[in-house]
Amino acid sequence: MSRSKLLMTVLSRLFGGAIMFALLFLLPAGTWNYWQAWLYIGALFIPMLFVVAYFMKRDPSLLERRMKMREERGQQRKIIGTSAVLFILAYLLPGFDIRYGWSNMPAWVSIAAAAVMFLSYLLVFRTMQVNSYLSRVIEVDEKQKVVDTDVYGIVRHPMYVGMIALYVVSPVVLGSWWAVIPALVIIPVIVARILDEEIALEKELPGYVEYKRKVRYRLIPFVW
Repeated sequence: MSRSKLLMTVLSRLFGGAIMFALLFLLPAGTWNYWQAWLYIGALFIPMLFVVAYFMKRDPSLLERRMKMREERGQQRKIIGTSAVLFILAYLLPGFDIRYGWSNMPAWVSIAAAAVMFLSYLLVFRTMQVNSYLSRVIEVDEKQKVVDTDVYGIVRHPMYVGMIALYVVSPVVLGSWWAVIPALVIIPVIVARILDEEIALEKELPGYVEYKRKVRYRLIPFVW
């Protein structure tokens, strides 16, 4: 894919995602005056623009890999379907919460949660810097090697750590305690994805079995 086509593809998905989020938040809220929604969109998509600019210059092949969306593994397709339902619930509920005043969350809590979300995205960004073969789908490139340093020297799946933290804190940024419930349910779904992913990596990525012996924990040091 040419650089110009890649840039257009990435930006179209980025802006399309921002519009989708705005609709998910604002339509249930029934108002444009939903400042937590605008805070969330800004805190998520402005850093994403900088990340796109960074990788367009430093590693466009990573962006191209991350444009792949279709999983070949049947188990992963089931997991993605479950994730999509939880995703919609977690992002639709906050708007209704704001409309009907279920949570009445203090503003400082949402702002603090936005800071946590930003830090979570920094971990995702760092993981992409360290591992150029980080695809959205489970696949192993013939040139791919095991990365066992930096964040990968702490846990085996640092990107999932960042994504779980980002996803769970999102409803709080949006001012809803109730939406945290479906957001938390995403954790066992991601655990299922990790377990299936490791089966593939053990079979297809040379050195991964040895890496598992070196870095024992998947998400949380000394826990799991």
